[in-house]
Amino acid sequence: MRKIGITGGVGSGKSEILRFLRKEYGAEILIADEIGHEQMEPGTPGYAKIRAAFGDGILNAGGEIDRKKLGAVVFADPDKLAVLNGIIHPEVFRVIGERLERAEAKGSPFAVVEAALLLEAGLETGLDEVWYIYVEEETRIRRLMEGRGYSRETCLAIMKNQMGEKAFREACGVTIDNSHTWEETVDAIRKHCEREQR
Repeated sequence: MRKIGITGGVGSGKSEILRFLRKEYGAEILIADEIGHEQMEPGTPGYAKIRAAFGDGILNAGGEIDRKKLGAVVFADPDKLAVLNGIIHPEVFRVIGERLERAEAKGSPFAVVEAALLLEAGLETGLDEVWYIYVEEETRIRRLMEGRGYSRETCLAIMKNQMGEKAFREACGVTIDNSHTWEETVDAIRKHCEREQR
């Protein structure tokens, strides 16, 4: 089973690429953010640790962690972000490892682990290759403002906590340029997958 990591700055269109890989290649998709969110649900060890670290001010009326409130706290303070990552990352590592093992056991040909902070978190360990999805910064900001309703300031704060383009390109074996038409992106993905399968 080929194990691919996909990373890139927020707003680079990774989700669309994952949907394509699932449909076209039958890829098993593991999204680190979604797994991280599962580890914040009430009753999980992650929930208890986050509540202890950040207090009840990050909870909603139902007692669940409000990710927007939590995000506002951690993206404004690198030390608090490090505390959150120290709680969540080990849980995400554990779950991804278990799910990769299950995917391999059931004969999946292709597994993809997606995370904006894949390299920073060390999630590339044990993967066969890592793809960097590139999109120019202003395009990403526009997409986030339109698609997620973020302010420009929020976009920039999130991007500040992510690696820059040069570091991504140096760390990843493959760069997929998702700046232009979807057809061009698909062509780049197909060429790479076919080249890898020869």
